[in-house]
Amino acid sequence: MTYEKISYELKGDIAIIKFNDPKTLNACGVDTAQEMLHAFEVAADEARCTILTGEGRGFCSGANLGPGGLAPKLSHEGSKPDAGRALTTHYNPLVQAIREHPHPVITAVNGAAAGVGCSLALIGDIVVCAKSAYFLQAFRRIGLVPDGGSTWLLARTIGRVRAMEMALFGDKVPAETAMEWGMVNRIVEDDQLMVTALEMADKLAKGPTVALSMARQLIWSACENHFDEAIYNERLAQRTAGRTEDFKEGVSAFLEKRQAEFKGK
Repeated sequence: MTYEKISYELKGDIAIIKFNDPKTLNACGVDTAQEMLHAFEVAADEARCTILTGEGRGFCSGANLGPGGLAPKLSHEGSKPDAGRALTTHYNPLVQAIREHPHPVITAVNGAAAGVGCSLALIGDIVVCAKSAYFLQAFRRIGLVPDGGSTWLLARTIGRVRAMEMALFGDKVPAETAMEWGMVNRIVEDDQLMVTALEMADKLAKGPTVALSMARQLIWSACENHFDEAIYNERLAQRTAGRTEDFKEGVSAFLEKRQAEFKGK
């Protein structure tokens, strides 16, 4: 599979998707977002856990504002500028695809996660970051507003006050602060980032995939639903999970006092 701005690797049941444009510190132009969406579609069909990370010194420096970064052309020449058009056509479909992914997504954050890169870093089900990592709502620096779902993600993850501070001041939030605020699950040494992410992915990929998929969707939905909706959705998902081969294997392994061998079915 050939991409220009990203890389894709299938390692057993683990898909590893990387931003791979070091000269821009992995900026995410619409061309990158388009490739990334395709890679997540591929991963959905052939993996049981997906890791999203960046090649080189940074995770993602934000949207590519340089020449060609907003290609292909999204509006007719002479049209009024619409900085939100690319969100509709490229970025929003990408973040929605990640949120609706059929198995767990781990984001392994190295270096800068800025602008839409911050959104993509925080949308992981599990967020692991290197000590060098930092998160930046860079939009105010160019006169734009946060996008990529970051207003929703930040307000629900760290609360209105801290989300407001990130958006209005546009200061870097280092890994240690991100951990303190509850933005990430774990901080590791830089050279242990992918080792740690792969260890976690291996555990998830060997788990009961159907149940884990529904668990992540239930928790995502719970961020929006009322309590009654949440427990009803849990009830429906439990019916589905209880009909899987993995459930039967899990119960058998428990009763036989052995390690369960889940097949993802």
